[in-house]
Amino acid sequence: MFFTNALIATGGFAILGQAHMLMNTPKPFAYPQLLNGPLDPSGSNFPCQLGSGGAYSGTPSPMALGSKQPLAFTGSAVHGGGSCQVSITYDTQPNKNSVWKVIHSIEGGCPAKNTPGNLPENANLATPFDYQFPIPDNIPTGNATIAWTWLNKIGNREFYMNCAPVVLTGNGGSKSNWESLPNMFVANIPSINGCKTRENRDYKFPNPGKSVDVFASDFENAFEGDCGDSTSGGGSGGNSGNGDSNGGSNGGSGPAPAPTTTPPAAAPTQAYGGGGGGGGIFITAPIPDSPAATPTSAPAPPAQGGSGSGSGSGSGSGSGSSGAGSACSAEGMWNCIDGKSYQQCAAGVWTPVMPLAAGTSCDVGQSTSLNIKAAGKKMRRLVRFRS
Repeated sequence: MFFTNALIATGGFAILGQAHMLMNTPKPFAYPQLLNGPLDPSGSNFPCQLGSGGAYSGTPSPMALGSKQPLAFTGSAVHGGGSCQVSITYDTQPNKNSVWKVIHSIEGGCPAKNTPGNLPENANLATPFDYQFPIPDNIPTGNATIAWTWLNKIGNREFYMNCAPVVLTGNGGSKSNWESLPNMFVANIPSINGCKTRENRDYKFPNPGKSVDVFASDFENAFEGDCGDSTSGGGSGGNSGNGDSNGGSNGGSGPAPAPTTTPPAAAPTQAYGGGGGGGGIFITAPIPDSPAATPTSAPAPPAQGGSGSGSGSGSGSGSGSSGAGSACSAEGMWNCIDGKSYQQCAAGVWTPVMPLAAGTSCDVGQSTSLNIKAAGKKMRRLVRFRS
């Protein structure tokens, strides 16, 4: 597979332009460097093009529960479209054992509608098709990761996955509501399962969930191998499906963490053992009721000045970190801790401390907006959510 080496800039970060597609909205992680090729069939860079090596970094995009969010792409090699899913995990450092739950499916016409091949070659093209996905209004708030996955219609049999850090705001819902969502569908990665897509077909997901856009009709004989059915993905995880699939089980037996109900931020990733579900098409696992949460430790706050006269630096502006899960009253308030990390008040508690992307900084203190700067100038501003 040939990749061009055009370097393009997206939102202030440099990414490698290649002959395929990139998700540009929601804003992907700054690291790993986003490539617009498919995942390796070996599964070495599953999930999110990183796998188990290195650490993710990037500024999360705020998203309110119950809101509609845009989904947009860069690139021209749309491969005749195909089918896509948007999934969410509460792991801020996703790994091979992370649980991904589907919040929206697009069956056919993604990332291009009514396009028999590719668009005119342009790695920088803002793909001219509009898509949206909903954030459920009844799942936990806090830091999370959203994934866009794509099964292309024409060309090699591939699986694409781009990921973006987000922070969900609003009145937090129940962990069980998140658990009941369908599991992310995976195909064309032999190291994960035996499910393959057939070329020149659109793909109807075995369990697309309640939020579905359908832009095609040629779904016949789209899969080969063990790809499950509309009511069960097999395995022993026992995570029930949503109402559209008659409550069928989509569980698998691989390990994965789960978000805590309170506080809203995700519990750190933990391994609970191995194994894969029958059919092997869903990334899922049994979810413990009370995982041992070990919140990300906060960096040391800047030194406070003395109370005497002089140039002491203490400002009383709340520039120190507040313990993850500790109470807060100003919903949506941002707290820049040391210029390099931050947290947010979500559902009445502070989220764990999150690092900013390398080379960026924020204005120390608590504020209704988080001013993020790069190389000495303002880059972007995250604004406090108001319901």
